[in-house]
Amino acid sequence: MAVSSYTLVLVLCFFAGLSSFGKGEDGLGCSFIFGDSLVDAGNNNFLSTLSKANIRPNGIDFTASGGNPTGRYTNGRTIGDIVGEELGQPNYALPFLSPNTTGKAILSGVNYASGGGGIMNATGRIFVNRLSLDIQIDYFNITRKQIDKLLGPSKARDYLMKKSIFSITIGANDFLNNYLLPVLSVGVRISESPDAFIDDLINNLRGQLTRLYQLDARKFVVGNVGPIGCIPYQKTINQLSEDQCVELPNKLATQYNGRLKDLLAELNDNLPGATFVHANVYDLVLEVITNYAKYGFKSASQACCGNGGQFQGIIPCGPTSTMCDDRSKYVFWDPYHPSEAANIIVAKQLIDGDTKYISPVNLRQLRDL
Repeated sequence: MAVSSYTLVLVLCFFAGLSSFGKGEDGLGCSFIFGDSLVDAGNNNFLSTLSKANIRPNGIDFTASGGNPTGRYTNGRTIGDIVGEELGQPNYALPFLSPNTTGKAILSGVNYASGGGGIMNATGRIFVNRLSLDIQIDYFNITRKQIDKLLGPSKARDYLMKKSIFSITIGANDFLNNYLLPVLSVGVRISESPDAFIDDLINNLRGQLTRLYQLDARKFVVGNVGPIGCIPYQKTINQLSEDQCVELPNKLATQYNGRLKDLLAELNDNLPGATFVHANVYDLVLEVITNYAKYGFKSASQACCGNGGQFQGIIPCGPTSTMCDDRSKYVFWDPYHPSEAANIIVAKQLIDGDTKYISPVNLRQLRDL
């Protein structure tokens, strides 16, 4: 989302390992996480970048760190943390750029996600540094060779194909921090229609997912772009009311999401042995936002932690921010990212839900394939 992505996009991904959990050999062996700030577990801590979440009160409810910030862009666990615990992953996947991400620790998975990152290499340039999806896959190629050395080529291939899940949570920044970026993107929008830009996104993503397949990835979960026109930042700068969302970002997200669904069906048909799971994050998050009171929330418009405007949606969460009293009552933690309470609701649907939100199988079924 603006400061990274709000594609509540799914995630079967698991982050910055600070403690052990899980269910041993019956659970998920390994997760590899690619994406943006929705799943960044601390990679941006190691970059000279304007997009960081390693400041209080981020992480205030993250038990594994004792409430200290880890680089996660939320108050507690991300969707991936919650999914990892439920599926029995032995440890959180460590950020690739962390000095601790060496040796056998990588066998619980590695997180390559980066706040501000996108499908296109130009996305997020306003943050100075961030890891695009191309760079994230370059880094996985390094990890891939390390796993060969740890397990031997044959066992490594088997471990990746059968015991590992590859999650991709990306795309929102390509709109919010690229095509729709105020002032800086005017030239792009003049020279490239929305259809042409989305064509570029899909073509790039096709190549990126195929490249992961060639590196022995077989179990994929790919989230679509969430209702980015409904985040507090967008509502605030456009001076909308509580029950309104900005039309253009949601329209573009919906258009991209249709193309993404077709792409995943195409890859399922054309890449033997692979399973590409489509996470319909857009509809799932929109349901929570629209019917927030039913889920026990007080607000789906106001950022719990932020400053500026009607919905605290201008300035990202930091030490001088205004913070709500009860963090469990807000869908959004900051101007761009969901709270742990919202993440729990989404994660449950992705783990055990039906094909309305996750198809052709849910994440528990994907693990057991």
